[in-house]
Amino acid sequence: MRVEEEAALAAAHWGGRLTRLIKNRENAVFDMATPMGRAALRLHRVGYQSAAAIRSELWWVSALAAAGIPVPMPLPTLAGETMVTLPHGRICTAIAWVEGEPLGEAGVAFTAPRETQIARHHALGQLLARVHAATSALTLPDWFTRARWDRDGLTGENPFWGRFWEHPLLQPAEAAALLAARDALRSFLDAQPNPDTGPIHADVLRENVLVDGPHLSLIDFDDSGIGYRLYDLGTALSQNLDEPHYIDMRDALITGYGSATVKQVEMFVLARMLVSIGWAAPRIPLDDPVHRRRIATAMRWAARVT
Repeated sequence: MRVEEEAALAAAHWGGRLTRLIKNRENAVFDMATPMGRAALRLHRVGYQSAAAIRSELWWVSALAAAGIPVPMPLPTLAGETMVTLPHGRICTAIAWVEGEPLGEAGVAFTAPRETQIARHHALGQLLARVHAATSALTLPDWFTRARWDRDGLTGENPFWGRFWEHPLLQPAEAAALLAARDALRSFLDAQPNPDTGPIHADVLRENVLVDGPHLSLIDFDDSGIGYRLYDLGTALSQNLDEPHYIDMRDALITGYGSATVKQVEMFVLARMLVSIGWAAPRIPLDDPVHRRRIATAMRWAARVT
């Protein structure tokens, strides 16, 4: 069945009308008009998140939205359900539309003035601090389950996104360098006194931060999980390493967040660079130059911070 046909089946549960396909990557996401207003219909990739994990994501995001955090509110179906399972097992959900334009695009340099970049990253640090503080005030239900972005999820023998040091394009010296970086990161994590952990977004990339005037919103919690809170800051910076104003944006993000050091955040940048190599290996054709770019950037960053 074509994804558009699947989406039409799912949309009917919300009384919805599909207007366009937004993306078809990990999930297929459609713009949808419903009696409750504009929404994003998500067709979740089979085998990535379980029904229990998706239910947990929806519970958390609903609680954040209820606390006044600018995140998308899940929308119930006409029957009052939060999820729909299509006949072949694909889970579908819908969330209220969030206005704004993405902070930026992957691989495309920022064009906004330096002052704007600094202001937006300071605001992003503040937003992440609000997300984490509001989450700490919640009591998670007993059934709450999400992926683990903890020590093992980032640097264990089987990281959540795969054994990045076994990427098929790595030369032996590169594989050894990535293993050394993993060991350095693991030692760093072990040395952190009382690390701040809990549910985190875990994918604070440019496309998942929406800008609407002076306001920022955070969308796409599909990769959210339990882990180090500063991993959210490292992820937010991971696409900015070649920006001419990287240091200014880094410092603005940290100042906005209010409780992190440069060393801590830049080590979590390394964590993101490493795991993203593992993520790309099974998902992107091996002849795509993105693999070599990610490997080169991770090695360069590891040499800088370890």
